[in-house]
Amino acid sequence: MIKTTFNFNDRLFGTDGIRGTVNGGKVNALMAVNLAMAAGEYFYGKAGTKKSRVLIGKDTRLSGYMLEPALVAGFTSVGLDAITTGPLPTPAIAHLTRVLRCDLGVMISASHNPYEDNGLKLFGADGYKLSDEVENKIQLRMANSPLLAKSPDLGRARRMEDGIGRYIEFIKQVLTKSDDLTGMKVVLDCANGAGYKVGPEVFFELGAEVVTIGTEPNGMNINCECGAMFPDQMAEKTKLQLADIGIALDGDADRVIFSDEEGQIIHGDHIIAVLAKEMKLSKQLLQNQVIGTSMSNLGLEFFLDSININLHRTNVGDRYILDKMIKSKTNLGGEPSGHILLTDYAKTGDGLLTAIKIISLLKKSGLKASKYLRPFKLVPQSLKNIRNIDKNILQNNVVKQMIFNEERRLGVNGRVLVRASGTEDLIRIMVESKNQKQVQEIIENIASTIVEQNNFEKDK
Repeated sequence: MIKTTFNFNDRLFGTDGIRGTVNGGKVNALMAVNLAMAAGEYFYGKAGTKKSRVLIGKDTRLSGYMLEPALVAGFTSVGLDAITTGPLPTPAIAHLTRVLRCDLGVMISASHNPYEDNGLKLFGADGYKLSDEVENKIQLRMANSPLLAKSPDLGRARRMEDGIGRYIEFIKQVLTKSDDLTGMKVVLDCANGAGYKVGPEVFFELGAEVVTIGTEPNGMNINCECGAMFPDQMAEKTKLQLADIGIALDGDADRVIFSDEEGQIIHGDHIIAVLAKEMKLSKQLLQNQVIGTSMSNLGLEFFLDSININLHRTNVGDRYILDKMIKSKTNLGGEPSGHILLTDYAKTGDGLLTAIKIISLLKKSGLKASKYLRPFKLVPQSLKNIRNIDKNILQNNVVKQMIFNEERRLGVNGRVLVRASGTEDLIRIMVESKNQKQVQEIIENIASTIVEQNNFEKDK
């Protein structure tokens, strides 16, 4: 048996909701009940309807069977009706929360993490992810006793039966009524996750020929050597099947990775560049600006600049991108990892919606994916993750000086980014430079300094 050890005075939320190993600390049934009571109490009446309610979706993890009823119990105990959808993508929950006039929505998912992990992503009545301020208020309420509903005011629970159909009709809006995907052959990897039903169905309805991977979830095979985290199988099958393009979703289907017809993976920044160029040509790109992150490749910045589009960088995380998009009134943003935000259509990253848009553009171009979807040359970039490291080591003066020295060495021809992950227990190092040899040298210099200083601090 595992003892619950998480202290609710510690920070519960990360950069994308709550996430962790199930029953290994903060993610367990007790936390889910407490969170539901606190969030339900905070959001009660926010949608302005006669009866407050919450929408609860999930991916295909085994632990979803534990967390879903725990959430239902917590929400109904404070007077909210609970609507459960079963497996649906995260963007579907964001959309349906708003159109069903729910006070809030919850997605049970750990996104691209293995099945042993799970998490909770919360959405307000407007379909947007919560701000740090609101998350802090909810956590503060978790430390206090909730105001339970009186017996006649308890919430009820029901299953939503038409969630898939309503979501399909929503994401079809990315195409005009005269457009479809007839004649396109697609390999679709659903990662044995939340998109395993809706993904194949929407492409079938749009007329595409679909070859599927990762559509047989068993509770423990989500993201297991498939999907956006392991796209090689999808890429290989795209080539073998003579398909026009390959698509790999992650576990909750809010991000997407593509392969061309030759079985080569397409970088996420290439997808952003294609969308930006097409939107500018059709006069749909607002403010002549694209929102990226500190991880966006320098090549994307150079390309956008060449066609008079500005790239603005934010912190890593799609909610930070969205926040900047809202404030700057722009409508295209995204990350190299495949989170693409098209806010003319959706309020969060949506892998299927992005895929439909890209395939439609590819069809109209008449070109092969290998030519059309690589509009610029990437600046060489290397990533390195260091595990079992105290994240506070980034405040070490020796480490900070090493990073500063390497940044100065690169000058305007490259970039260094060293940061603690907000979703996993590790430190990420990214180095970019037109000189590939220089990239590897710098990344190893920084990594070895971090490890050495971490060991030095532990031995004190």
